[in-house]
Amino acid sequence: MKINRIAQVGAIAAIAALALAGCSSSPSSSGSTSTASASPTDAAVNVTLDTSLTGTIAAGGSSAQANAQAAWTAAYTASVKGVTVNYDKSQGSGGGVTNFLSGAYDFAGSDAPLSADETAKSKTLCAPGGIDIPIYLDGVSVIFNVPGVTSLKLSGATIANIFNLKITDWSDPAITKDNGKALPAGPITTVARSDGSGTTANFTNYLAATQTAAWPYPAGKQWPVSGNVSLQKGGSGVVATVKAGTGTIGYADHSAIGDLSAASVIQDGTAIAFSPEAVAKTFSVAAVDASNSVPGDMSKKFDYSKLTTETYPIPLVSYAITCSTFKDSKQATLTKSYLGYVASTLGQQISAKNAGSAPLPNDTLKQAQTSINGIK
Repeated sequence: MKINRIAQVGAIAAIAALALAGCSSSPSSSGSTSTASASPTDAAVNVTLDTSLTGTIAAGGSSAQANAQAAWTAAYTASVKGVTVNYDKSQGSGGGVTNFLSGAYDFAGSDAPLSADETAKSKTLCAPGGIDIPIYLDGVSVIFNVPGVTSLKLSGATIANIFNLKITDWSDPAITKDNGKALPAGPITTVARSDGSGTTANFTNYLAATQTAAWPYPAGKQWPVSGNVSLQKGGSGVVATVKAGTGTIGYADHSAIGDLSAASVIQDGTAIAFSPEAVAKTFSVAAVDASNSVPGDMSKKFDYSKLTTETYPIPLVSYAITCSTFKDSKQATLTKSYLGYVASTLGQQISAKNAGSAPLPNDTLKQAQTSINGIK
């Protein structure tokens, strides 16, 4: 299937207009606040911005968040003109977390929450430790480039065997069975991430949890399979290599795949294409709390046994990882303001419009606001 993509922040002015359309001035003695709201509904999670803030927020990490972060930054700074948000998407989730733990970032974007070891390290940076706040919900797309093939259905077992290098030709009987017809013969080249990647973590979470017979590796940020695999840095590297190749297959956050085709994933006999609605359903039925025990942490994991024929099987939930207590109160204030905007109904609408992501549910946004408000 082809997934139409809204261009990444095609016009900054248009995004700013979207944000400002939902912002109305709130009376105050200084005249320096605005309320970011998406609609008059009581269900909306709104925030009030202090437009007098000044300073720079340093951040980076997840390339999956890149389109959303560009849109959020443009919209937020259209209202809070004195603040600059520098988000470096080139780092990937692994680099983002490393830089956060070194003190270089005010927050990291990561498609995987802090590990136990990373949480322990964060306590030396900002006791009682780092917290994971969900801000972005999407899915991992299995992308392919096979001449003459625009529609592809793959079961979890077939995906596992392809990426474990057990299925090496597109005419393999397992692929034929999944699609009800034979595909043209030709060698398969798998493409994976060379860097520490939260997208890899989400992809291998799914494989390790659901395909134990075909996938003997633990889930993690590092690609575990060696051999005839093309390793590329960043989601953009995977996408470019799949697109430039022949008979290639890889994985990437769906917002980054451009005009590449993505496989529908077979779940309980039904082939499910990615859609924001399907991944939102996955979060609703299968996301469970997995806190790292730091107050305010909102880490999640997925219970894949709860997947249904209405859920996209390979979800990706991405986080802002930040300190619960900052050493610099000004940076705490700036970070709280920006992340509060991101985790509002309007912020989620902006990422949905510009990255094709699924808005997080309101109960999650309300909890995120509580966690963000607790930062000091």
